[in-house]
Amino acid sequence: MMEVAFLAQEKIWFDKYKYEDAEKVYFENLSKVDGIAKLTSDNIAVEITNRLNSLETENSNLKKDVKDLSDLVKKLNERITAIEKSANKPGAPSKPSAPAPTKSASKPDDDDDDGVDLFASESEEEDEEAKKIKEQRLAEYAARKSKKPALIAKSNIILDVKPWDDETDMKKMEEEVRKITMDGLIWGASKLVPLAYGIKKLQISCVVEDDKVSVDDLQEQIEGLEDYVQSIDIAAFNKV
Repeated sequence: MMEVAFLAQEKIWFDKYKYEDAEKVYFENLSKVDGIAKLTSDNIAVEITNRLNSLETENSNLKKDVKDLSDLVKKLNERITAIEKSANKPGAPSKPSAPAPTKSASKPDDDDDDGVDLFASESEEEDEEAKKIKEQRLAEYAARKSKKPALIAKSNIILDVKPWDDETDMKKMEEEVRKITMDGLIWGASKLVPLAYGIKKLQISCVVEDDKVSVDDLQEQIEGLEDYVQSIDIAAFNKV
């Protein structure tokens, strides 16, 4: 019992092996991290070197292509200059002219055939035929043109017809207005538009042929409906 009590009072490190194992694992991991860092650094250096080499190769190829294009342009310019000098050189061969037509030896010199030219060229006959065809086509075109109806100028007019007061029979007034007829006049839609104090005006549209209907005459006929119409104005005037 005394030995046990003595050992209990002594400071003995029973767990030392655990710390040694932990220390070993730490240094092993540290070594692995250093190795990975070194490997990564080497890979980056290799990648940068490869890319630099690739860029240098591309740059070299581009320089070669530019030089080839420059040489080609230079040769073309020299060739064009040589051609221009050759063309402007005195004594250069010109374009040969067409030989003059020779007179047929078999054609007689006199007109002993009663005005009949046995040697008339076929081109003259073809020209006469072409002329006839052209005249026929022109006549057909003129006939078609004459059949087309002439364009009739028309105008779309909106009239404001104002009554005397609010007691005017607007329905009757519209009926009287529509009774006005002219060659080339067509009445259109209508509506009542409020003015003031309960008074409404008749707004009515119409289409007129400019050559047949005088707007002034139309206004005078509407103003002639004195029992209903106090005045008339043109609200809109548009060519159709």
